Amino acid sequence: MPKDIFIHKDAEFKIKPTLGDYIAIDKGVYCTVNVTIGDYTHISPYVTIIGGKTGEFISKGFNNIMAGARIICGSDRFDDSGLFGAMIPKEYKGKQIIEPVIMEMFSNIGTNAIVLPGSILREGVLLTAGSLLMGDTEAWGVYKGNPAVLIKKINPDLIKQKYFELTH
Repeated sequence: MPKDIFIHKDAEFKIKPTLGDYIAIDKGVYCTVNVTIGDYTHISPYVTIIGGKTGEFISKGFNNIMAGARIICGSDRFDDSGLFGAMIPKEYKGKQIIEPVIMEMFSNIGTNAIVLPGSILREGVLLTAGSLLMGDTEAWGVYKGNPAVLIKKINPDLIKQKYFELTH
C-alpha cells in the first residue's frame, strides 16, 4: 500500500492512477490518461495531462511538474486526413497521435511548459518555464524555448549522492 500520498480533493483523474510513495498532487490537476507516478513526485496546481483513455504518462520518480504545465499524450494530427474534434464520428475523423510521455528519474517540467506526445525527459532533464518540448532529450540537460533546445548540461553527482543517502 502506497504511503504518504496527498491528492487534493479538486484533482481529477478519469482513469485510476498507479502511485508510488511520497506523492503530492495539488488543486486543479486534471488527467485523462493512464498514468504511473513514481516515488517522491510533486504535481503542482492546475497541471493538465491529457490524451484520452489510450494515452499514457509515466513519471519514474523524483519528478516535479510545476503549475500550469500541459502534458499532451494524445492529440489530433491537424493535417488533411479528415475532420477534427471530440464530437466527430470515427469514420470522419482525421489521424491522431497517441504516444506516451515519459519522465525519467530526476527530470522536471517548469511552470506553464508544454510537453507533446512521444516526448521523453531523460534522467535529470529540466524543461524550463514556458518551453515547448517535442521529442527526446539528452540526460542531465536544461532545455529552453519554443521549440525547446539544449542550453546547458547539469552535473548529476550531488543529486545522485543525495538520492543514495535518502534511499539507503
